[in-house]
Order: sequence, then structure tokens, then C-alpha cells
Amino acid sequence: MPFVAYLDHAATTPMRPEARAAMEPFQGDNFGNPSGIHSVARRAKTALEEAREEIAAGLGCRPGEVVITGGGTEADNLAVIGAARVAATQGRGRRIVVSAIEHKAVAAAAHLLEPEGFEVRVVAVGADGVVDLDDLDDALTGSVAVVSVMLVNNEIGTIQPLAAVAERVRARAPGAVLHTDAVQAVPWLDVAAAAAGADLISVSAHKFGGPKGVGALVVREGIELEPRLVGGGQERGLRSGTVDVAGAVGLAAALSATNAGRAAEVVRVGRLRDRLAAGLAVVSGVVPTGDRRRVVAGNHHVRVTGVAAETLLVALDRDGVCAAAGSSCASGALEPSHVLAAMGMSRDAAREAVRFSLGSASTDADVDHALEVVPRAIERLWVAAAPVAAAG
Repeated sequence: MPFVAYLDHAATTPMRPEARAAMEPFQGDNFGNPSGIHSVARRAKTALEEAREEIAAGLGCRPGEVVITGGGTEADNLAVIGAARVAATQGRGRRIVVSAIEHKAVAAAAHLLEPEGFEVRVVAVGADGVVDLDDLDDALTGSVAVVSVMLVNNEIGTIQPLAAVAERVRARAPGAVLHTDAVQAVPWLDVAAAAAGADLISVSAHKFGGPKGVGALVVREGIELEPRLVGGGQERGLRSGTVDVAGAVGLAAALSATNAGRAAEVVRVGRLRDRLAAGLAVVSGVVPTGDRRRVVAGNHHVRVTGVAAETLLVALDRDGVCAAAGSSCASGALEPSHVLAAMGMSRDAAREAVRFSLGSASTDADVDHALEVVPRAIERLWVAAAPVAAAG
């Protein structure tokens, strides 16, 4: 089988062996519904609550503050919509403040509420891809219901100043609920510390070696949400439906393994990323995006001047390099990135942007292969485009 360098860990990660091993019993004989009262159900319930305790320890909260969801998107929707509607009902305001580079699961959730009379205030970011704190200050006026600023951007990898955001929210809009989408942060940051000032924290298991289709929302004590899914009242009434016990157990195991190995992995993967970046820096037309000093260890985002990202990605895939452009949640469509637009990049330039993202499974061989394939593919595409440009 031909060698494939998988450099799209920001889209999804391979399952950690710890997660697979933890899940296996609950995909076989231990199949009980944790909402029941008999012995089979109780075994499932025990496993679920042990997983909840493990998740809580990893995210710096109490077990009762962990709500198991169907993934990061559901967690984001529950946080933004659920908190905003409660705030409106209690007369605490109808303004929702989000950064211009939020994941669409946050941005779309906020705009969904506009027909209900909510105002969405979008906070600018600089060309470095970091939220503008002065613009945030301006947004924190009047009656603010919810503020949502992600911890790590999913496209360009910038770490946002969440502690400073929290400080401003508490000072200027003390009645607001602060949410952070920490989906991309877990492999690289101690979320328990980095998101300590947030009321609501979203994570998704498949971004750090767990299974797809399961996530969690930390809901701090005292924070009220209107549920998005109603029915049997599971998860403290905030997320009805039979809980995926195997998924929760896999999430917990992956989170614990990630937390235990993070310090070493950040150093190791950072060195791989830096070697990849150095190798691509000498290729004419390759320009890094944003302030690369403020990104997580696994992210290298570039613009390849004069080469359409979609064309380059097809060429790379053919030669065994998997990378991405824009968000991986756009139904496969390579739409111009709203993140890059917010940073001041033109639509044409944004269409030339490519994300290489490394993770715990990345090796020197992946980087070696990429440095062999990527420059060669770019050169081929330039040569192919030259006659077209000359004819034009």
C-alpha cells in the first residue's frame, strides 16, 4: 500500500488505543441502557458516571457539570442558544457577542436567534488572527446575554486570549454567560486552566483520539440553559435521549491519555511542524497565514500564491498527502473562509489557503513525504498554469 502522510488532524484524529480498549466492552456484552434500574442497566450507568468523573477531572469541573452531547456542534448549539433564551426569559438581555472567526456551529447558532429579536454583535480580529480586545470592549455594552470566543481557531490555529476576554466580560457585562468552543484546544492546551474563566466549554472526542459522534459541554453550577433536545430528561434535563455509553467512555479515555501525554506531544509535534514549515518556507509563493508565533503546535496554515487550494489538495492526495482548506465542516465544499476574510484576506487569496495539521499520530516520515511531495506539486501546477496565463 502506498505511503500516506495524514496531515489533517484538525479535521479528525485516529482513535487512540486507550479509547478503543475502553469502548469495546460497551459495544458487546455490556449493552445496557443507563436509564434503567436492573443490573444490566446499572452496569452501564456505573460506567457512564465513572466516565463523567474522568471527563470532569480532565476539564477542571465537577462531574455534575458535564453534559454528554452528540459532538462539538451540538455542544456549541446548546450553549449559545440555550443560554441566550434563558437570558431573554429572565430579562438579562438579547445581545449575543461572538468573534468573527468562530466556528459556524457558534456563528450560525447566534444568527439563528435574530428572528426572535436577538442582536448578534460580531467582534473583529486583527490580521494576526487574534480577537480585537478593544472591539470586544465596545461590544460589551447594554444588556449582553452571551459571549462566545473560541479557545483555538480551527483553521489557522491561533490561541485566543480567553483569560483577558473573561476579565472584560466580568467587568463590563457581569450578567453575561461566557462560552468557549475548546474543540481544537484539547490536544495542545490544558483546557482546565486555559478555560477556567468560562461558564460553558465545548469539546468533541474525535479531535483528540476519541470516537466521532460524542462530545461534552461543561455547564458550570448556577448556569441555566434551555435544552435543545427534550424527551426523557437525561443529562439533567439538558440533553434528552439515551446516552451513548461507549462513546462517553471513549471520550473519557482519550481525554485522560491526551492530558497525560500532552507536554511531551506538544514538544514533539511542534518540532515536526517547525521542520515542515521550514521546508515549505523556501518554496516560492508559500506564505504563512497570521501570526505563526501564536498558534498551537500542530497547525501550519499557508497561502500558496497563484495556486488554487482545491487543485493543490487533489494533487497532494494523488501523491499521498492529506491536507485541507478552510473548515472541514463545510459539507466538502471549499468555500472562501470567513476566518481569512475576517483577517482582511481577499476572496481570491483565501481560495489559495491550505491547512496542514499534525497530531499524536504524526511522524518524521510524514514530514519527509510532505516535503518531497508538496514543493513538487506546487511547481507542477505553476508550470501547468503558465501557458494559460500567457494566453490570457
